[in-house]
Amino acid sequence: MLTENVAWQIQHLPFDAMLALFRRKTRVFAAITLICTLYLLVGLVPEKQETLFGFTYVRNSYDWSKQLFANPIAEYTPLPTGQPRSLPRVQYAFTTDTSPEGQAREAVLASRRAEVKDAFVKSWNSYKNVFGYDELMPVSGYGHDVAGFGGWGATLVDSLSTLWIMGLRDEFYNAAAAAVTIDYSKTKDTSCNFFETTIRHLGGLLGAYDLSKETAVLEKAVELGDMLYMAFDTPNHMPPFWLDFDDAKDGRQVAGNRDPSAAIASSSLEFTRLAQLTGDNKYYDAINRVTRVLDEWQNKTVLPGMWPTYFDAYQLQLDGESSFTIGALADSLYEYLPKTYALLGGLEPVYEKLYRGSMETIINHILFRPMTPDQADILFPGNVYVSSIGPNLTPEAQHLSCFAGGMFGLGGKLFNIPEHVDIGEKITKGCIWAYDAMPAGIMPEICDLLKCETLEPCEWDDSVWQQNGAKDLKKGFRNARDPRYLLRPEAIESVFLMYRMTGKTEYQEAAWRMFQAIRKATETDLAFSSIESVKVTDTVKTDSMESFWFAETLRYFYLIFSSPDLINLDAYVLNTEAHPLKRP
Repeated sequence: MLTENVAWQIQHLPFDAMLALFRRKTRVFAAITLICTLYLLVGLVPEKQETLFGFTYVRNSYDWSKQLFANPIAEYTPLPTGQPRSLPRVQYAFTTDTSPEGQAREAVLASRRAEVKDAFVKSWNSYKNVFGYDELMPVSGYGHDVAGFGGWGATLVDSLSTLWIMGLRDEFYNAAAAAVTIDYSKTKDTSCNFFETTIRHLGGLLGAYDLSKETAVLEKAVELGDMLYMAFDTPNHMPPFWLDFDDAKDGRQVAGNRDPSAAIASSSLEFTRLAQLTGDNKYYDAINRVTRVLDEWQNKTVLPGMWPTYFDAYQLQLDGESSFTIGALADSLYEYLPKTYALLGGLEPVYEKLYRGSMETIINHILFRPMTPDQADILFPGNVYVSSIGPNLTPEAQHLSCFAGGMFGLGGKLFNIPEHVDIGEKITKGCIWAYDAMPAGIMPEICDLLKCETLEPCEWDDSVWQQNGAKDLKKGFRNARDPRYLLRPEAIESVFLMYRMTGKTEYQEAAWRMFQAIRKATETDLAFSSIESVKVTDTVKTDSMESFWFAETLRYFYLIFSSPDLINLDAYVLNTEAHPLKRP
């Protein structure tokens, strides 16, 4: 006899997710019998299911592929054609050390890898108790849907690639079987966040396909891609921040007049890969139009070389904003420049042009060296406001900006700019320094630092610190004005990438310190939680665990202790949610 609790769980578990649990051929008959019995007991009837490539598949209840553009496009710009260029090698030429020392080192790495995997499995098993929600609340155990995420199970889709990479194949197929039953046309929201849905859901499905080659997963990616493609149906074909479903159907969409630049210009990887896999140029044409706007405006903004934090995409006037950053709101715009170049096999030179021009301005105006007693050879990206007297740098270090170390390293490798690899190392080491500096062993969300006047080392001035420094923090910090840690991945992202690019084991050792500190500060009975402050060792949990904990943070920790052949950087490009997309 079913208890009320069990009956409720069955009633709220999608039919196809249940079937996915028994997907193996040897269990299909038993699974169908059990599931049909349970559904009869709770009075549910599955909708619009079919068998597709071995999966029970549910199509979107609204077919976006048949939706006509209100602002039609006469001719699509096609994907670049021809033999991909032989690009410079990104990943370090690792060799296998079979000596006793090498074998001992591998044993250490295997142990660390296992501990990271244990953290993932603990988190995943707890999430399965609220399967289908966007997130698990890791203290209370409740499920939580994020506004603008559609309630489509962000953690479910975001975790697919990690499940595969960690060798959790049964769990992967269970999750994939549930993912292909998502109806992206069913949601209580009237709109979705175009950027977040693209990087987490579309990127998650594409990455899962590129690893597993499961065609049903690609089919679901195409269905979602057709919905997201409608964001480009505006008079000037620039996507809005919110994809409003009714406006898209009625042809009323317009681009925003002050949207974050990252939200406008961070879909080139996902839409390019979708075009490559389907042969449909409409997806590439859409993001190519955004890229052309970046090209047109790169040297016409008030800080030439960069684009402002916010875009007036409605009027396509990008010279009216005065704030510039590679941190929050702008980060992945810059991150995607070298990555899209690599994904296109070097056949579209505009991405190299945009990268080189923007990095020159970033080096000259955004990067700063903190003033430290030991003259540490480190750098951070700050923020710039351009006034009538010129650019003014604020020495603010954001955890989000730590991705820049990997970005400079990747660009330096792809475009043969060795000094960019050096800069990438200094930024990465700066974030490691900030981790090591805090009582909890974790960098805060935002902190302000004392700065040198140039990027060269400067003498420590104790009087400046006495006047402006934070006496409760390591010398060099002015404050930790947002002391939270949100389980963010950006620091370990760059640490992983710099290890794979340089082969230096010091990055593995830094990663292990970081992982141990994060585990100690954030672990709960169920999983791992964001915390209120890294300025204390007795941390307070805030009952939040975003899907990037599964997709990025734990994935990067796992990969840095794994064989370099696992997601080789010369074979894959990682989107901003760390989903691996196959390079040509």
